[in-house]
Amino acid sequence: MEEVDLEVKLRKTTKRIPVVLDVQEVMAVLEKIDVRYALMARIQYGSGLRLSELVRLRVKDVDEGRGIITVCEAKGDRQRTTMLPEALQVEVAEIKVGLRKVFEGDRASGLAGVALPGAFELKDRRAGEKWPWQWFFPAGKPSMDPRTGVERRYHVHEETYSRAVRRAVEEALIDKRATTHAFRHSFATHLLEGGTDLRTIQELLGHADVKTTEIYTHVAKGVGAMGVRSPLDRLAVGTG
Repeated sequence: MEEVDLEVKLRKTTKRIPVVLDVQEVMAVLEKIDVRYALMARIQYGSGLRLSELVRLRVKDVDEGRGIITVCEAKGDRQRTTMLPEALQVEVAEIKVGLRKVFEGDRASGLAGVALPGAFELKDRRAGEKWPWQWFFPAGKPSMDPRTGVERRYHVHEETYSRAVRRAVEEALIDKRATTHAFRHSFATHLLEGGTDLRTIQELLGHADVKTTEIYTHVAKGVGAMGVRSPLDRLAVGTG
């Protein structure tokens, strides 16, 4: 049969209201998080990255001189740029010095180069051994790739970082179900509350449709429905 109609209709996923941390809550989590993952958390909140985009950053993607992060392995295989906070530019430059030592140690020990995206490895097989392609957040030690049997250094595992964030949220006594994605939601919401227009936020987040970005108007203070004053507050003023 050339055409088969199974008559199956998929139900649309309901859009959930994002979990957003206020500025004080973000600061509390950043203070509590394990120091090994502190820079990751600050960059995720300060740049609005998805978890997968954060852990897959490479040295070449983080330009501390220009204050720009290039996201190369974004959702939908699209590329975009976002800001690297000025407050982190000096720290990033210092981190790169340490990363260079790790890179040189791996090369001296004969360790295989880092994994490369897509079919790029076929184009340049030695790129994984070059400095620009090294992970910006490398794992503490090399590990074996079960598929290829090759030992190489990978990036920090998503779940390792996620556990550190969840633990920090608990220690900060935050009464919200906040995961790593709360940093990205907070980034967008705080920009909107600060007067940044939706179109700009859409570009920074890498949303294909501005309608996706509009969800933050439901949680941003002073914007949309959240800019309306409750009648109870007016009643309290009148009777006070």
